[in-house]
Amino acid sequence: MATIYDVARRAGVGIGTVSRAINNSPRISPATKDRVLAAVRELRYQPHALAQGLARKRTNMIGIILPVFTGYFYLELLKGIQYALSRHKLDLLLYSVDQTGKADAFLSRVLHEKRVDGVLLISLQISETSASSFKQTGFPIVLVDSHCEDIDSFTVENRNGAYQATRHLISLGHRRIGMIDAQLRSVPAKIRLDGYRQALHDAGLAFDPRCLVISDEDGEKDGFNRESGYHSMLKLLSMKENRPTAVFISSDIQAAGAMQAVRETGLRIPQDIALIGFDDIELAEYLGLSTMHQPLFEMGKQAVERLTARIEETDLEVMHRSFCTRLVVRSSCGG
Repeated sequence: MATIYDVARRAGVGIGTVSRAINNSPRISPATKDRVLAAVRELRYQPHALAQGLARKRTNMIGIILPVFTGYFYLELLKGIQYALSRHKLDLLLYSVDQTGKADAFLSRVLHEKRVDGVLLISLQISETSASSFKQTGFPIVLVDSHCEDIDSFTVENRNGAYQATRHLISLGHRRIGMIDAQLRSVPAKIRLDGYRQALHDAGLAFDPRCLVISDEDGEKDGFNRESGYHSMLKLLSMKENRPTAVFISSDIQAAGAMQAVRETGLRIPQDIALIGFDDIELAEYLGLSTMHQPLFEMGKQAVERLTARIEETDLEVMHRSFCTRLVVRSSCGG
């Protein structure tokens, strides 16, 4: 296997010149650069990624800060992220935040340690203080499933998605429609509630707070999990009168728990109660769950592309991208 020294000998230059040619440095004449690159091709020399990174004072590593990385939502998102990272030959460093309030501590750690070239902050709010720090230092950061006016962000149209899900249940003839939501400190949960309520209002249906169940989990968890969906559905099913005939559920993983609760109660889906979720994770298809599809793979992929662009050029204009949702009808809502 050829080394950088072999390339230098073949081209008749020093190894520093070889490094400048490979890394596209302006401090080398076009003729010398062409001679070095010709030697690289002839010898089939492959620069070591770490060595290239050191030459550019980079780590070739991207940091990702997210609440948990065991949920289906994050697994789908990470598929797109990993796909893009592999294309750019970048490695991944995961920071798992066990409490949503700790995001700033991890962001500060990233800024000071500089173990990565840039960071993706997923499903976590960035404080004004942290946003200001990243802006002042120019350290590359992109938000996913979150928004800040001064930082690049990739989000999904949560309000419209929740609106369309609820409108679909209304179009099927349901007039008593409940909602199972996660903790409202989660921005997507809060916005999806707004969409649900707007759909009821536009259809002339009154919002009944008894038909809304918010995850009552203790601690810092956001409520987007199967257990919260299960217990929330049991609460709705325990209503003595005017029980909802349909329920919009804020995530597919909550919907999985809700479906279990319905079946344990002896009720049928969708004959006795229709359900529709949000996310369209892989599990939803196996469950026959109607849901709002959000392009998680594409969102993760594009977030990496934007981050790598900002690593190369830190003074890019701030960009915000919002992805549309799409209704996927399966058996859980009956049409």
